Amino acid sequence: MLEAPPVLEAILPRARPSGLGWSAPEGWGVSRLGELFDVQQGKAISPRSRVNGSRRPFLRTSNVLWGHLALDSLDTMVFSPEETKRLSLNRGDLLVCEGGDIGRTAVWGGEVPDCSYQNHLHRLRPRSTDTCPEFFMYWLQAAFTLFGTYAGAGNKTTIPNLSRSRLASLAVPIPTIAEQRAIAEVLSNVQRAKEAAESVIVAAKELKKSLMRHLFTYGAVRVDAVERVRLTDTEFGSVPATWEKFRLDECATVQTGVAKGRKPSGGTLISVPYLRVANVQDGYLELTEIKQIELEEREFRRYSLKPGDVLLTEGGDFDKLGRGFIWEGQIPICVHQNHIFAVRPAPSRLLPKFLAFLVQSPYGKAYFLQVAHRTTHLACINSTKLKAFPVVVPDLGEQERIVRSLESVDEKVRSEERHSRAIQALFESLLDQLMSGLIRLAGPGQEGHGPEPAGTIAYGSSRR
Repeated sequence: MLEAPPVLEAILPRARPSGLGWSAPEGWGVSRLGELFDVQQGKAISPRSRVNGSRRPFLRTSNVLWGHLALDSLDTMVFSPEETKRLSLNRGDLLVCEGGDIGRTAVWGGEVPDCSYQNHLHRLRPRSTDTCPEFFMYWLQAAFTLFGTYAGAGNKTTIPNLSRSRLASLAVPIPTIAEQRAIAEVLSNVQRAKEAAESVIVAAKELKKSLMRHLFTYGAVRVDAVERVRLTDTEFGSVPATWEKFRLDECATVQTGVAKGRKPSGGTLISVPYLRVANVQDGYLELTEIKQIELEEREFRRYSLKPGDVLLTEGGDFDKLGRGFIWEGQIPICVHQNHIFAVRPAPSRLLPKFLAFLVQSPYGKAYFLQVAHRTTHLACINSTKLKAFPVVVPDLGEQERIVRSLESVDEKVRSEERHSRAIQALFESLLDQLMSGLIRLAGPGQEGHGPEPAGTIAYGSSRR
């Protein structure tokens, strides 16, 4: 048994946040990444690498996420025959980000033929079959995101980075190969379940977009009946000819909000909760953090919110202009700031949720983008332009049917998002407990362990 390298005396206590202290699970050794893996940095991007040769795909740091790869967009550059041989990727290679989100790690599965990688990525190739790349992928994720094991491991230059030498020197735990594989399999299964849930969320959101295009073009009719719907063209898209058109201020009141930092005029001040732009998202309200604002008592009625108000932001990114949704009285006493409009529809003519969905629809977005004041990256609207919004409305019965259809999709999205958050919480809990040894797994042919006190770590490793 070797004496613990000095660096581990600083690392291991933080790498055991669950009460294991200085010890590690019985049977786990410790080595350095450079002893287990051949570490190779990729090719630097330069103008010369873009011309005079056969280009091949390569990975950037943006392609390497925690535990998986994003391969929708791959860049290309020229690699010489020697570079191609040295920097090609093999199935099972571990990819580690040098900068940005330092240590972000994924395993290459051979997804793209003849692929290489740039110099801001390190490729770790196992030196032995006793090394499971997926286990060390998850260990690095736990070490960097949960335990803080390698705090200070990055070079402190203008942009923090993890050099090849520092990466190779990082100390890592080594269970048996059977336990490495068992741990990796459990975590991979949970991660696949989360990816499946996220795919359902993406599909449901795409379904909502398609459904909105249909409902706000043809109304609440079946797809096989659209040819019988008489349409009228507007500046912002076709709509059913039977729908009425009003200016928004003809069927709703538009309330502006209270400005921060105003000087009081001498009235009695009160402090009340208020909604900021950060609280109003596209299709939902984010109410986790609610702040307070001071205003004069006589002003409270002027700026207070009522259930059924449609909250819309005055500005933001182009694709989020006019974002917002329904206030349902979640906080009994609440006002809104001046960057948020509260639209109060006349209930006999316009349902609040119908208006909220209309604003989200291609029709609504086309209007707001046309009338908005634009800068390079942002756009904003004023109350005059909002009041002039040409609202197109069917009768109340059809409004209700359209709302029910879209609410059912929204509920599916919310349900899957709750499911995804639960899976993520399970993943993080298992990552913590498996990597700290509180839960022990048996590989094929091994006796399993339940949660148990840690034994003494055997420092060093013969896996070289």
